[in-house]
Amino acid sequence: MPRIPRDPSFDSTFALIRDPYRFISRHCRDVRADLFETRLGLRQVICMTGPEAARLFYDSDRFQRHGAMPKAIQKTLLGQGGVQGLDDEAHRHRKQMFMTLTSHEQIEQLLESSAGEWERGVHRWASMQKVVLYTELHEVLMRAVCAWAGVPLVELQIDTRTRETAALFDHAGSVGLRHLRSRWARKRVNRWMEDVVEQIRSGRIQPPKHSAAHLIAWHRDLDDKLLPPRIAAVELINVIRPTVAVSVYIVFVAHALLMRPDLRERLSPGNDGYVDLFVQEVRRYYPFFPAVAARTRQAFEWNGYRFPKDRRVFLDLYGTNHDPRTWERPEQFEPERFNRWDGSSFNFLPQGGGDHHLNHRCPGEWFTIALMKQAADILTRRISYDVPEQDSHIDWSRLPALPRSGFVISNVREH
Repeated sequence: MPRIPRDPSFDSTFALIRDPYRFISRHCRDVRADLFETRLGLRQVICMTGPEAARLFYDSDRFQRHGAMPKAIQKTLLGQGGVQGLDDEAHRHRKQMFMTLTSHEQIEQLLESSAGEWERGVHRWASMQKVVLYTELHEVLMRAVCAWAGVPLVELQIDTRTRETAALFDHAGSVGLRHLRSRWARKRVNRWMEDVVEQIRSGRIQPPKHSAAHLIAWHRDLDDKLLPPRIAAVELINVIRPTVAVSVYIVFVAHALLMRPDLRERLSPGNDGYVDLFVQEVRRYYPFFPAVAARTRQAFEWNGYRFPKDRRVFLDLYGTNHDPRTWERPEQFEPERFNRWDGSSFNFLPQGGGDHHLNHRCPGEWFTIALMKQAADILTRRISYDVPEQDSHIDWSRLPALPRSGFVISNVREH
């Protein structure tokens, strides 16, 4: 039986930090395999890439999520006690709570809310000398999702709440002071959202019955008990935070339009089918989240390799989305490729793979796509703007990766 190839470095933590999106795929190419062993944080891990590895990774008989994500990510990005760390029936039951929020009606309501906030934002941007699109979108999406979710926002606190919520994903992958700021923000946002949950339960806040705030505050787990306020707060943040994080994808929509101005005509009215292709290619081409983690439930063999029990395993999302065995010319931006895509949930993993109901694939994926399509429409049909000279190269060492400038626009005009 062949041994899993091993990274010769004693520990690869700093190599991962320097290049989080391409670390796994590059090492897999070096060892000419879809997996390798290394140490991260002095602990042995297995890293995998590609559609076959993804199919294995989402086999819930072999892998579990409990205790898989590093503590640094749990204490910043994800929070502790949320659905991402559950398995089996407990996970499916909690996940269903989120899936009830993904109806067509709910998506349309969020789009209506975000359309109003885009209008407010664009009106303000028209009077600004320059607009850093990434940071400006945080408030647009924060206002929209809180209104949709039934979470009250005090006007005087919007700047603070937005900055703290954005810090959960914008600083989580950092080291040093930025990471500590993310941990501090997590504590602040947790306290805020826990207070919202307790006010809902006491009747002081009465959000609509079908809102995220109402459903999560009154959700009962398998033991027929309400979630502890701390856990309910984490799950409510798991609605708010990812929606604000769509700002990353919308910046990449703008970046793609800058790199491929010829596509603007293809995104013209009456060609809605091309908008779908365009948005999917943005999600495939650009880096969003580099990898996801799980732990092996027991020892097993796969493709001749032996996986030990209780070993942390990382699945490469970005590299799988650029695997040349699936995607021709993967480093080129070609929306038309999605006319030929086979629809597999294991070769296209921008927000996880597998089944939305059974696996840990992000339930907010449809919201992401809808918000990106709305943004593409606004940026190509509803407003005009200039893109001044700036450093628009992607900073690959940043997590989330972004244009170094944050994508600056100026001279914003409403149509």
